[in-house]
Amino acid sequence: MGEKTESRAVELDIHGIKRIFDVDDPVLPSWIDDEALTSGGYPYKKKLKEEEYLDELKTLQIELIKVQFWLQATGKRVMALFEGRDAAGKGGSIAATSAHMNPRLARVVALTKPTDRESGQWYFQRYVAQFPTAGEFVLFDRSWYNRAGVEPVMGFCTPKQYEQFLKQAPQMEKLIVQDGIHFFKFYLDIGREMQLKRFHDRRHDPRAVWKLSSMDIAALPKWKDYSEKRERMLKDTHTDHAPWTVLRANDKRRARLNLIRHILLTLDYDGKDKKAIGEIDEKILGMGSDILA
Repeated sequence: MGEKTESRAVELDIHGIKRIFDVDDPVLPSWIDDEALTSGGYPYKKKLKEEEYLDELKTLQIELIKVQFWLQATGKRVMALFEGRDAAGKGGSIAATSAHMNPRLARVVALTKPTDRESGQWYFQRYVAQFPTAGEFVLFDRSWYNRAGVEPVMGFCTPKQYEQFLKQAPQMEKLIVQDGIHFFKFYLDIGREMQLKRFHDRRHDPRAVWKLSSMDIAALPKWKDYSEKRERMLKDTHTDHAPWTVLRANDKRRARLNLIRHILLTLDYDGKDKKAIGEIDEKILGMGSDILA
């Protein structure tokens, strides 16, 4: 772990109140712990029980295996993007979705910082190279939508590049759908106190501390900026052909179950058991920004 060399405490404006948050302090402040689950207008006061979650997840994962057999038999393709703030639960949702699928056919893509060569290419080019072939299910852990959030907030792209992206993304996604790819865009939304709690949990869990980066800390005071970019992204790139599916994700269990249900209910695969899949919780999942209003 190494010794702490300097304080990473930051002053944050939390609902109009100045708060000090030090991720290195082993004690989680009560103003975070008490409000984390219900932050951001989350509709439930308790998490889904683990036993209930695991039972439902197993049933849904059996349906996902049917999807994979269907993809192999028909050569159809599925692609899903997972977006959201840091610690929103993207990786866990991807893991729950792909856990029991054949890893040769269910591929996770998490691209690193572009190389000098990639930086000189058409922005979408390195992502297109990862698109699914016949029978594949590809899951993007972050995607080209970096340019709609992280890059403009942190100054990694120019205003012109940002505006150009918002115009080009719907056009590019129309081509994806026209080519017959089943295309999903998921945005996992969490409240501010929940994000702080998850950062704190990562910092003090030796198994997860690698997930907490200096970029995460630098982004803490920029919550409002990220919110504004999220709203613009959902407004400008939510289309009939490639809509955004937004999930309230303070409770990771409910978010994962509803996300997988949405995939299963959307795809017309062989042997589909609608009763086993169950119904979407409309308090958790909605289309576009409506659910966040």
